Amino acid sequence: MTTLQITPIGAALGAIIEGVNLAEPLSEGHFAALKDALLQYQVLFFREQPLTPLQQRNFARHFGDLHIHPIYPNVPDTPEVLILDTHDQNLPDNDNWHTDVTFIETPPLGAILAAKQLPPTGGDTLWASGTAAYEALSAPLQNLLDGLTATHDFGKSFPETRFAVSEEVYAQWHASRARHPPITHPVIRTHPQTGKKALFVNDGFTTRINELSARESQALLDFLFAHIARPEFTLRWRWQENDVAFWDNRITQHYAVADYLPHRRIMHRATILGDKPY
Repeated sequence: MTTLQITPIGAALGAIIEGVNLAEPLSEGHFAALKDALLQYQVLFFREQPLTPLQQRNFARHFGDLHIHPIYPNVPDTPEVLILDTHDQNLPDNDNWHTDVTFIETPPLGAILAAKQLPPTGGDTLWASGTAAYEALSAPLQNLLDGLTATHDFGKSFPETRFAVSEEVYAQWHASRARHPPITHPVIRTHPQTGKKALFVNDGFTTRINELSARESQALLDFLFAHIARPEFTLRWRWQENDVAFWDNRITQHYAVADYLPHRRIMHRATILGDKPY
């Protein structure tokens, strides 16, 4: 077994990993090393990993059960791998700060994203550390947030109006909406393995802080959404074809920059189910 080479690339999060072929079954040593690296660096990047959907699924399965997205299309023979194919006829919808699939009771532990087709320029992704953002808050604000909960709503990122294009598409959306009513999570989440606290509200799915009035909730959410996007908590990844990113979805947010239209960008994602936030 070769030893992994780990190169940190950001002060708050991020590392490039070399010395492993993700297309092959992981050895126990590589599995343990990647788990440890994910906990330490929060998002890991791998260059020159031309994974098939089946290989991507098998790699993701080392870390847990996989989620099948209720809206995004998936690879026909590998439904655990969804397709993000964006261009001027299918506009991007991930160009906001979000944590994936927080509209379910057990939001994902992590996600593995593979770059399949890239525009000539642009199409970068940014990640932000929820732990760094939390630790930068004043103690009084930390204490306030620790006792609050927030509503996460499927419909915020997947609004009804966007899917009223045909009866078939609308029926899929309506069924998905019925299966995913609004759900409550803590505003501050404790990582189940490290014990560190992290900000766990995101502009993609969080609609209000439950214990506050509507005006108070909106004002505080606006502050928190802007706070986590501060440059010192973030990194920006410039994709190359066959890059793979693996992030800890429990304590990070990300933003897919939509600056490449009318060119096309195709990404494949496998999403690993997690546990109930506390």
